Amino acid sequence: MSEHKLTQPLAIPQTRRRVVNNSPWARSWRRFRRHRLAMAGLLIIVVLVIAAFLGSEEAALTANLRARNLPPSLEYPFGTDRTGRDVLARTLVGGRVSLSVGFVAVFFSLVIGTLVGAIAGYYQGIVDTIVMRIVDIVMCFPLIVLLLSMVALLGPGIYKIMLIIGLLTWPTPCRIVRGQFLSLRQKEFVEAARCIGMTDWQVAWRHILPNSLAPLLVYASLGVATAVLLEAGLSYLGLGVQPPTPSWGNMLNTARSITTMEQTPWQWVPPGIFTVLFVLAVNFVGDGIRDAVDPRALDQKQ
Repeated sequence: MSEHKLTQPLAIPQTRRRVVNNSPWARSWRRFRRHRLAMAGLLIIVVLVIAAFLGSEEAALTANLRARNLPPSLEYPFGTDRTGRDVLARTLVGGRVSLSVGFVAVFFSLVIGTLVGAIAGYYQGIVDTIVMRIVDIVMCFPLIVLLLSMVALLGPGIYKIMLIIGLLTWPTPCRIVRGQFLSLRQKEFVEAARCIGMTDWQVAWRHILPNSLAPLLVYASLGVATAVLLEAGLSYLGLGVQPPTPSWGNMLNTARSITTMEQTPWQWVPPGIFTVLFVLAVNFVGDGIRDAVDPRALDQKQ
């Protein structure tokens, strides 16, 4: 071996250092991904949403009296209803309606509850007292009784149901946001923001509200399931989404007939299964979000 080769320095391989994002949201996402049931629930929700928006509205509304009450077959995988409409198409389109009610109603609830709760928690005093008394009055009445009363007063309809559910469920996010604002408004970073001349709106919007999002995400995930069940209950009673527009609730309404329940179960079993599957998946996702944003809850489970 030559002297030149012996005196050559050893080549040290260059390795790239993996940059890990350690922001709070990145850590929460990594914890969420380790929650198997939550990931399975998220997959189910994505599949149901995609399937709902791929459903044919024309097939769901077109009647064919020659194909009345047909059992499941290759042509009609979920069979047909009493007017010959495709139950599969109606289940998918009905899912679109029911999920839209759930998401829009929770959006209204979050917007109203967050705004009112932030005002009450930040300014306290007489404002907080008035808001909390209103919240107490609303929460004293059973939700289903208020829903039935409002629907009877305003009339049924998909947009009215969205608005009514949102208006009657805002106290819960309001109490959540108020509690977070009461806890955070005295923190050092909030005092520092006031010292540099930020307005109350800037302090609340830029510093306090972002730190209050974790419990709101948990509420939103579970609130969607609650809103879907409320819509299904109202539609089952004939006070929700009105035919011929399908929804999981008014499709379940056909099960009120003993004849339909016993002889043509394919007309009400699919929307029932889809409703249970969606609510169960949302609960799994909500459980995963709670564990992700609150590691102490995950440690207690383990």
